[in-house]
Amino acid sequence: MSFTVLIPARYQASRLPGKPLRDVGGLPLVCRVLERAAASGAHRVAVATDDERVAEAVRAQGGEAVMTGADCASGTDRLAEAAAAMELPESEPVVNLQGDEPFISSELIRAVATALDEGEPRDMATAGHPAEEWQNVLDPHVVKVVRSASGDALYFSRAPIPWAREAFGGGTPAAAELAEQGPPAGYLLHVGIYAYRTAFLAAFSRWTATPLERRESLEQLRALENGVPIRVVDAPGPPAAGVDTAQDLERARERFL
Repeated sequence: MSFTVLIPARYQASRLPGKPLRDVGGLPLVCRVLERAAASGAHRVAVATDDERVAEAVRAQGGEAVMTGADCASGTDRLAEAAAAMELPESEPVVNLQGDEPFISSELIRAVATALDEGEPRDMATAGHPAEEWQNVLDPHVVKVVRSASGDALYFSRAPIPWAREAFGGGTPAAAELAEQGPPAGYLLHVGIYAYRTAFLAAFSRWTATPLERRESLEQLRALENGVPIRVVDAPGPPAAGVDTAQDLERARERFL
């Protein structure tokens, strides 16, 4: 299957300025992500950035960089602008791969792209992985997803969904109370990687934020609120560690020693 991977890379990250160019095992971080994307079998991989320094670093390693405006409100908007500049076919699957994921599974990248054409075609796909610890289920920083029997998302939330009535009783338990038992089957942690068809990506970026999206601060709810099904595939393993802080960066560097 033919698909494109686009990697949004903004130079100014609030917690780690200059993050795309931080050295990880002798290469800029964004170039490590490029390696993972290339290993997925994508026929085209490009970095979408508003900074010439990032573009130059990518091109120095033989990669493709697409310049976008500095006023993109989100990574999705940056991808939509890059896809338009690249004149990708309207039905082309485009994978949105974050520029701080140097260890993401190349198998997962391909899986979300191919999911668009598995069974009834979809315009958007993402991934999930079974929760292994109650701490993740209860953590509002970890997004959960519930999906239907057909494999499409029913809802995404920062809350522990579905609500385990027997385990929780009348209130939310402390994580310590559940430390000795793992969460029951059915808890699926969202893995933040997406695939879209080019035409849908362009339309999605033009839609205004919806009430549930604003309430949960989850962009994917915009699609559900507009009646667009999102296929959720199984990730081949737990989410790989990303690089968001200086501590994350040091851990990533240690893996290349």
